[in-house]
Amino acid sequence: MNMRNQWPVLPIVAGLASGLLTGCGTESGGSGGSGSSVVMGMSDDVLATDPASGYDPGSWLLFNNVFQSLLSFPKGSTEPKPEAAEECSFTDTRTQVYECTLKDGLKFSNGDSLTSQDVKFSFDRMLRINDDEGPAIMFPMLDKVETPDDKTVVFRLNTPDATFPSKIASGAGSIVDHTQYDADSLREDGEAIGSGPYKLESFSEDEAVFSVNENYKGTADVQNTGVTLKLFHGDQSALKRDLLAKKIDIAYRGLSANDIADIEKTGDNSGVEVVEGSSAEVQHLVFNMDDPVAGQLGVRQAIAHLLDRDALIRDVYQGTATPLYSIIPAGISGHNTAFFDTYGARPSKAKAAAALQSDGITGKVKLTLWSTPSRYGPATDALLKAIAGQLNASGLFDADVKSVAFDQYEKDIEAGKYGVYVKGWVPDYPDADNFTGPFFGKGNVLSNNYTNSTITGTLIPQTSAQSDRSATDESFGKLQDIVADELPVLPVWQAKQYAVTRDDVYGLEYCLDASTVFRFWELSKD
Repeated sequence: MNMRNQWPVLPIVAGLASGLLTGCGTESGGSGGSGSSVVMGMSDDVLATDPASGYDPGSWLLFNNVFQSLLSFPKGSTEPKPEAAEECSFTDTRTQVYECTLKDGLKFSNGDSLTSQDVKFSFDRMLRINDDEGPAIMFPMLDKVETPDDKTVVFRLNTPDATFPSKIASGAGSIVDHTQYDADSLREDGEAIGSGPYKLESFSEDEAVFSVNENYKGTADVQNTGVTLKLFHGDQSALKRDLLAKKIDIAYRGLSANDIADIEKTGDNSGVEVVEGSSAEVQHLVFNMDDPVAGQLGVRQAIAHLLDRDALIRDVYQGTATPLYSIIPAGISGHNTAFFDTYGARPSKAKAAAALQSDGITGKVKLTLWSTPSRYGPATDALLKAIAGQLNASGLFDADVKSVAFDQYEKDIEAGKYGVYVKGWVPDYPDADNFTGPFFGKGNVLSNNYTNSTITGTLIPQTSAQSDRSATDESFGKLQDIVADELPVLPVWQAKQYAVTRDDVYGLEYCLDASTVFRFWELSKD
């Protein structure tokens, strides 16, 4: 699984998916709102229009608005509720059989009826194609999908997984029309046929145009007549310029911390305002446990004792992030402060020196921190340089920073060439499981040669099988404490999520929460 983070996007929340999920919310017939169309600019690219492939923030933004899933995350909530489904529930006590009943009268944007056949086809197709850049990796537990009738879908899992509802509520659960997609290959014409609140009218390298889907039947209440998404391909200055020139109504994902700070100071005079929302996006330093330097516990402990997160947030991020003291971010059920409890919030040269000494390390530790310039945010290189500066200021380290293009960066990490490197993460679904299993489970995405048998053999299976998510807090607490003690990663920051909008646009506050779902339908414009 790729680390899905790109730009810095605070925590909100509640417990997650219970065993029984029943219908709620207001239904919409898809007629659209009475407001104007909205133009939004984004620095991210949309890498795919086919949900069997896309596994990046830009693509999932498209999926969440064009396609329906059986379940979805209501605004401000991390608990999935029925969307295309009338109701869903686990039908056995071991959370291995999950059954959904579809709403009546569901249709795709082209008028085709949506039935259980389309749901089965969508999941079977995703798993069969198993695209390297797709979400199939999220479903190793899915054994088979059955369709007893046109309205009933039964998922049979090979292992208990209480987070399955959250996984199918994400972009990975997008339902496609079985008559419009090939069962064995990806769609490459840039079109998308879904049953969500919007239909994709056109898609090009620089723009995606969305109109209201008149056939939509679900919980979204559409407040506009369409959305045009302008793609700026990482050009932050152009994104800011077009916002201030009134060429776009909203700037989302990609403005620098300095830009946001400047706009907050001058917003009243420029006709724009900054809207801050919740985010569960995180960034960590990762340690290669087989590296001759970073593999030494004393070195990792010394770095943990010297890291000044408050200074990094102030100097590098201009207050647009918050210090992170655990692998599970604040606002996600199960979060604790293991790294604060173990290493404190204030840097300590004395404790860092003692950690090195206890491992028999004398003299300055020579260390390279590896970065990649844009994948994990435009300030990533500056962050790593600031951390190196903190280490060197102690007199205990001789640290430098090297930055490598992302493709080469990933290859070198896989080859074990780096001792210390940076990784960012935007969750697929807002549950502690998504911040632990991918990092510390079998075949983890960090490629840092770390494994702990208590985590992989007991804690991850135990938490995955627990349908009452609030009952997992103790186990997740133990997991976080183990990671803080053994230090395969060092949490650095948790993002705040921002969008900047013209003062005649409303609804942004309903688009920025820990679910990471940006809801086009909440936007309106005078």
